[in-house]
Amino acid sequence: MPKIDFTSYPYVSQRMPVFARNVVATSQPLAASAGLEAMRRGGNAMDAALSTAIALTVVEPTSNGIGSDAFALVWAEGALHGFNGSGRSPMGWKADKFAGLSSMPRRGWGPVTVPGAVDAWAQCSRRFGRMPFSELFDAAVRYAEDGYAVSPVTAAVWARAATAFTEFPAWNSTFMFDGAPPAAGQTIHLPDHARTLQDIAETEGESFYHGALASQ
Repeated sequence: MPKIDFTSYPYVSQRMPVFARNVVATSQPLAASAGLEAMRRGGNAMDAALSTAIALTVVEPTSNGIGSDAFALVWAEGALHGFNGSGRSPMGWKADKFAGLSSMPRRGWGPVTVPGAVDAWAQCSRRFGRMPFSELFDAAVRYAEDGYAVSPVTAAVWARAATAFTEFPAWNSTFMFDGAPPAAGQTIHLPDHARTLQDIAETEGESFYHGALASQ
């Protein structure tokens, strides 16, 4: 039997059009399932989008992080609404901190801005959502606690990140398993991630900016 390379797509598929009243499309099936679960529980499109985005921080952390930014275009109540969920640079960062540099550093604290995604989740939920904010996290917390199988593309990007971030001990303790990045198909558990999301859910994001999470 030939060896299958699970770092790339193991088969070629031909997709047929999907005709439905409500759909959720993502790069990761478990995240899409989180959005569909929200709608089955009475949520609207915003609830589905938020549940999906929150789940992606667990099942596809190589592309979607809790400490990221978020942007949204929302059609609601007969009008188009835009949301800029990008954070500002720290107040202590002055121009002279970057004097002599030809470009912004790619790693370290220098280029970091205040993460806007968590605040975007909370504000979009209050303005456009129907479900309680805390319930939007149910699927993501479940995936992080119970575990999930890492998909091939995510595993490949994870492996590259492991090489790039070896100098950061906190990253290694969070995202490495027995000293190595997860392989495609490996089931991993992220208990710290689950606790972080649960804290965000219970405080509507306040802990992330002003509470226990912010102080860590």
